Amino acid sequence: MSFLDLEGRTVLVFGVANRRSIAWAVARSLEEQGARVLYSVRSEERKRSLAALLAGRPVFVCDVEQEDAAARLAAEIGPRHGPLHGLVHSLAFTNYAGGSLSFAGTRRADFLQAVTVSAFSLVEIARAFRPHLARDASVVALGISSLLVTPDNYGAMGPAKAALESAARFLAKSFSADSEVRFNVVGAGPLKTSASAGIPGYLESYLYAEKLTFRKRALATDEVANAVVFLLSGRSSGINGATLVVDAGLGCNYFDQEVIRLAMRPEPAAPAGNPKSQDSNPKPEGQIPRAQGRRLKADE
Repeated sequence: MSFLDLEGRTVLVFGVANRRSIAWAVARSLEEQGARVLYSVRSEERKRSLAALLAGRPVFVCDVEQEDAAARLAAEIGPRHGPLHGLVHSLAFTNYAGGSLSFAGTRRADFLQAVTVSAFSLVEIARAFRPHLARDASVVALGISSLLVTPDNYGAMGPAKAALESAARFLAKSFSADSEVRFNVVGAGPLKTSASAGIPGYLESYLYAEKLTFRKRALATDEVANAVVFLLSGRSSGINGATLVVDAGLGCNYFDQEVIRLAMRPEPAAPAGNPKSQDSNPKPEGQIPRAQGRRLKADE
């Protein structure tokens, strides 16, 4: 028996989109620990795109934007694969099609869609699977490391993640009436994933956040996945209604000397009538480079 004692336990993972997904890193770690993993993906098209990656594994379709989707999935999975010992909620969406806009300009439809997919889906999933959960099952959702920061480019996702964290706490209380099912959130710092690459201006934010970690090295997807797996295990039985922050020290390091030094060294002004070019006037040594047209490399 391993320390985590996950052998033979059944866990349903929502949100695998590709091999860069946090959900995939979680599922892979669970399988390494001997757990039986069930997969839920958004659409038949996504299921086909993952055919090679998830070959031989049980894969189901659930589009949480549809009101009864979670109930249909529970009816399909529960009788055949229950009881379930864990659920992983790695679902989030907001519409960035219009680019980076002021939050005050968020449209009602976009806000409601973000909250439905990113937060309320946890409530519907928990309610639908309640009859099929083991008495001491663990439910873990993927959140963000700080709900106090207000990045200009994050849009409706910030409030949606705040709703997710609050929902997890209230679900923990609701389920405590007749079970020991636990609900927790892993608050992850910035990661290199395909989903994050869709956020306008994300690469610059990611590079800046890396400067603020204690170790000066960005968070790895596997580090977040390992925290999720711990919360799914019985070794975390005393943790409920909590958010476990995994950010490599980012949230404690606002006044890092290097970052302060770089911030207080603005670029010299260009001579009048001689606009600067990136080629002829490079940034001062050590300054965080501006990212233009670069793609994030995935953690493997």
